[in-house]
Amino acid sequence: MFSAYELFGFMPAALSTEILEKSFSTNKELYRATLGAVAEARHVRPTFLERKPRVDRHKEMIDMLSRPRMNVAAATLLRGWLMTNEKSMLVDFLDTLGIEHKDGAVDNLPESVDDEKLKAAVESLLAKHSREKVTVYLHAFDEMNEVQWGNLKGLLESDARLQLGA
Repeated sequence: MFSAYELFGFMPAALSTEILEKSFSTNKELYRATLGAVAEARHVRPTFLERKPRVDRHKEMIDMLSRPRMNVAAATLLRGWLMTNEKSMLVDFLDTLGIEHKDGAVDNLPESVDDEKLKAAVESLLAKHSREKVTVYLHAFDEMNEVQWGNLKGLLESDARLQLGA
């Protein structure tokens, strides 16, 4: 499936900008770490980027986050954004699947989930949250967890609603 940097490359520009804006306003530590990683990759000081208008800075950051060498920074930003700003989506998904969690964080994922429960969980997410956010979340969930479910991968590949850029 998609790596974190690929998610930034394929997600709508409005969503990637929203992720940076939300991180800027709600998780300064995460934002600064991402800014620092982008600055290092560009061989400039973070101050150079900070002095730019935020709109221009975010365009540059998104461009860098969509490159393979930035996968760790992109994954960290996505995880932080999901856990800070989209916790209700994570909780909805895990609750519908019947997976024990603490505020959307899971210690041990099951090796597999029932097809019908998974389909119900995805439908529930799509009914309550924006399609773009659900798509990014499910792709990130599939890619970033040690346990990968074949039926989730199949849904991500076959369901047109869960395609990036669709």
